[in-house]
Amino acid sequence: MGPENDSVSTEDEPDVKFGHWLFAQECEFVRGATAPDEVPDSDLPEIAFAGRSNVGKSSLVNALTGRSTLARTSNQPGRTQQLNFFRLGNRLMMTDLPGYGYAKAPRHLVEQWTAFTRSYLRGRPQLRRTCLLIDSRHGLKTVDREAMTLLDETAVIYQIVLTKCDKIKAGALDKLLAETAQEAAGHTAAHPTIIPTSAKNGTGIAELRAMLAALAAADDIS
Repeated sequence: MGPENDSVSTEDEPDVKFGHWLFAQECEFVRGATAPDEVPDSDLPEIAFAGRSNVGKSSLVNALTGRSTLARTSNQPGRTQQLNFFRLGNRLMMTDLPGYGYAKAPRHLVEQWTAFTRSYLRGRPQLRRTCLLIDSRHGLKTVDREAMTLLDETAVIYQIVLTKCDKIKAGALDKLLAETAQEAAGHTAAHPTIIPTSAKNGTGIAELRAMLAALAAADDIS
């Protein structure tokens, strides 16, 4: 049940209040998976977080849930080497995918992560959306475009989320949003809404919570 006297939000009309309520619920680490048979069974709607190593995935998950230590943060790229599953209020499952594009990782390990991630994306029917995180200081890079192509191929709807937006000026951010939106428009599985965020100052966190919570609410009424 959501907060009393609230209407159920939908993806077309994201409810910021419902998003705040949902992401304030208990969030527990379920499991870290390194192989398909370790992926937990679940009938909850699921959201995945993907991005280059050191793009700020863990910081964003922590900011969304208001917990500073839920997802481990590190200055060392490539630390997340498994799929980490978190259950949010028995309403939503969140999956932190291994960071990609870390050149110092052994090649066989990178290939293993990539194959496992591809298998997960293709074989998880309850996966409602993947948030593709892009560092706003650098914009889309080749490895990001490769990830977009992979998501197009697996037919998983993904939404570009710009991170670390506190580190660039407003004019540069506006330019980046326009350029990213134009490029995303050419990808079949890309969601048209791009969300600029900052885990440091809270920019975009409420909006992203609302959009993700709407997916859980839509599941309730589907």
